[in-house]
Amino acid sequence: MTTDTHAENAPVPVAVLGLGLMGHALAAALLRAGHPTTVWNRTAAKADDLVAAGAVRAGTPAAAVAAAPLVIACVTDYGALHTFLDPVEDAALRGRTLVNLTTGTSAQARETAAWAAGRGLTYLDGAIMATPPAIGTADATIVVSGPRADFDRHAPALHALAGDTPYLGADHGLTALYEMAVVGLMWSILNGWLQGAALLGTAGVSAAEYTAVAAKGVPTVTGWLPGYAKQIDSGTFPADDATLDVHRAAMAHLVQESESLGVNAEFPALIKSLADRAAAAGHGGEGYPVMIEEFRRPAARPA
Repeated sequence: MTTDTHAENAPVPVAVLGLGLMGHALAAALLRAGHPTTVWNRTAAKADDLVAAGAVRAGTPAAAVAAAPLVIACVTDYGALHTFLDPVEDAALRGRTLVNLTTGTSAQARETAAWAAGRGLTYLDGAIMATPPAIGTADATIVVSGPRADFDRHAPALHALAGDTPYLGADHGLTALYEMAVVGLMWSILNGWLQGAALLGTAGVSAAEYTAVAAKGVPTVTGWLPGYAKQIDSGTFPADDATLDVHRAAMAHLVQESESLGVNAEFPALIKSLADRAAAAGHGGEGYPVMIEEFRRPAARPA
């Protein structure tokens, strides 16, 4: 009985397809957690140090899949995933679980889920929200969608990769949507920071000096998000702090300041153009989250 319990609780064997910086970090984290790990990469030498640490090198994707009930893929894109797995016989895939951590669109994730079902393969779609050095630590987050029972069954292996592994739901496309939403937020923050660094640079202020002040304001902005989210979900936008028109006036000052100092003003001008459209639609007296209506609307195509 003791032996059976130990076997049930033993780390599940895992195959990792793709050993770029992220795939390599995933395989290394699984090894550290005690999972028997088989690895495959088109350039076999990328597995050398993992093999030295205890991994088994597979000569083909089919051999890697055959070695483990759980297959984790982290390759260039969905096209590459299919290039590697389409030739594998159905019998080799059937009954296994594929966790795909490849970046792509929600449509590609749903199409791949249908492809997997046709091959007898259980499919979980995941998105990594961490850098390679964070993999295997509490700082990493990997979001996952797909069948709940399969997510629960493989939770220990997923937790070996990230301290936080939220389950998003049965819709395989949710992970891609979350990933695109988060990277969009990341780029918006970084671009706003770059705009500020360029502005202050005209006065001889270093980026480090600017960042010491700017970083203090970021928690204030993120603190607004829960309240703003309630407004979006309810469809009502009271101006609890400031009206959109007040924001538009400040946007105009940022555009003017940038242009007068010879700093590129395209980014703030773009945001102001969205705000101006919202105001023209009669929303100038409402709160900033009313801008969601502009983000929901497809951009006009050039005539």
